[in-house]
Amino acid sequence: MSELAVIFQEAGQAYRAKYGERMPASHLKALSDIAHCRTEVLGGHVYSCDRCQVAQYSYHSCGNRHCPKCQNQAGQGWLERQQGLLLPTPYFMVTFTLPEPLRRLTRSHQTVMYDLLFRTAAAALQALAQDPRFVGGQIGLVGVLQTWARDLSYHPHVHFLAPGGGLSADGQQWLTSRPGFLVPVRALSKLFRAKFRAALQQTGLFDQVPAQVWRQEWVVHSEAVGDGQAALKYLAPYIFRVAISNNRIIKVAEGQVTFRYTPSGRKKSKVCTLPAEEFIRRFLQHVLPKGLVKVRYYGLFAPGQRQRLKQARALLEAHNPPEPEPDLDPETTATEAEVGPSSALDRLCPKCGRPMRRQKLQPGWPQAP
Repeated sequence: MSELAVIFQEAGQAYRAKYGERMPASHLKALSDIAHCRTEVLGGHVYSCDRCQVAQYSYHSCGNRHCPKCQNQAGQGWLERQQGLLLPTPYFMVTFTLPEPLRRLTRSHQTVMYDLLFRTAAAALQALAQDPRFVGGQIGLVGVLQTWARDLSYHPHVHFLAPGGGLSADGQQWLTSRPGFLVPVRALSKLFRAKFRAALQQTGLFDQVPAQVWRQEWVVHSEAVGDGQAALKYLAPYIFRVAISNNRIIKVAEGQVTFRYTPSGRKKSKVCTLPAEEFIRRFLQHVLPKGLVKVRYYGLFAPGQRQRLKQARALLEAHNPPEPEPDLDPETTATEAEVGPSSALDRLCPKCGRPMRRQKLQPGWPQAP
């Protein structure tokens, strides 16, 4: 196995020399941050035993949200912060995908187009849920942007987590959707397309879109994902997963990168080998612009609707008293090399067992072996 950092260290400089003048600042920063994550370039601490002359180095993480090392265990903290959103009801995952003819424009105008994707998809889903044939009330949505397919190709889509029901306009009733069904996806697809088209006409980009995109079907998918606890666990990986994890990179050799992926809808994995330059290009197209928020809340889950969210929870709990909360700790599969040792804890010498002395390393100091 190899790491994304190794690829960026070996091929990043040549890529930057070739394309640097055309690369956005966010791409340049990702190249640098990931290549230097947990190396002496970022500084850190050294732990030494004066008796045994043993030294252990602990370097700082880069903190970049596209770094697989830094995002590896972030999901648990997010899960704990979302407990106030949980409703004791079944949930659905609804996914909206931008059609292929829109993707080149989206890649060139990411901030505008991702914002339109979020807003119009959420508006379409909320509008259809208001129909008394389906829910008839206000639903809540947690939306997460994802831009890649498993082979690193560009595939912008947004996942929305929604409870299977909504709050009535007067706040006195919880209106439940049909079992295993939230809204009709074909009608939702058409409404999403219409709202996106109307919004795009206000941006000045509309004339760059081929006309056939408004005549083809847009892909929307909906599936039941269990109760609130299960739903959040289902969503967390979408939030903190980066385009590729280190454990999928099989080999880096002779300017080629080989990685493993599982095509959507299949169980058997495949292997893909790309020139390092093409691999870096594919990865960087998923680096988001600085400041772009990839997790957004709508309806009952919007910050300004928390009072109505409390009303919804009270109505649900009156009919279904809450059970004791299960342990949310997921199984930890990361190694110390992946998550890094904690510099906040005292460290003991592996030879004599005595406490080791901690010394700060400045960025770039060449103390490491």
